[in-house]
Amino acid sequence: MTTFPLHIDIVSDVVCPWCIIGYKQLQQALAQYPNPLKVFMEWHPFELNPAMPEGGQEMQAHLAEKYGSTPAQSEAVRTRIKNLGDTLGFTFNDSKDSRIYNTFRAHQLLHWAKAFDKQTPLKLQLFTDYFTHQKAIDTTDTLVEAAGAVGLDPQTARDVLNNDRYATCVHECESDWQSQGIYSVPTYLLNKKFLISGAQSSDVFTAYIDKLREKNITLGPS
Repeated sequence: MTTFPLHIDIVSDVVCPWCIIGYKQLQQALAQYPNPLKVFMEWHPFELNPAMPEGGQEMQAHLAEKYGSTPAQSEAVRTRIKNLGDTLGFTFNDSKDSRIYNTFRAHQLLHWAKAFDKQTPLKLQLFTDYFTHQKAIDTTDTLVEAAGAVGLDPQTARDVLNNDRYATCVHECESDWQSQGIYSVPTYLLNKKFLISGAQSSDVFTAYIDKLREKNITLGPS
């Protein structure tokens, strides 16, 4: 049976709840196809809070400062996100002590993981570490532990972070996507043809995938 090649570029941030929600809804869409898809996913960096200092910021204070959100508004959004997560099989936990962090170092690790075909497992591990287990996602120990959990070498991961080996690459990648007009996440690019913004429903993803299949739009010979 012929497979259809589907390349999915995903621009996202580790501390963006809509990014994991969107990914889960994308997975629902991909699971609907009786004929196989040959899917390749590539994750690209985006920092929601590039100026965030080490140690992060208390979540409620951050939301009030950045968006003007009241505690009641923030609670309503968190409840909606938690309920969506429950329906998609992902657990969001938060508390009065929840914090938000800068993710530049996490993106460096994700860039490194691409060479070992571990980007998606590492991204999902980081989502779980942050949203489910409330870990400080900007610390070396948390990031190294995540790398080890998905089968990457912890010592090499620590060296990558300590030496800022991929800092320039990440900055260049962020700038490249911004030059293409990407200023919000999640954003998805299917076979370099269709751009989808936001955590869309599975029906939206399937509609675009169907268009690609109908017109046989691939990145190369099908």
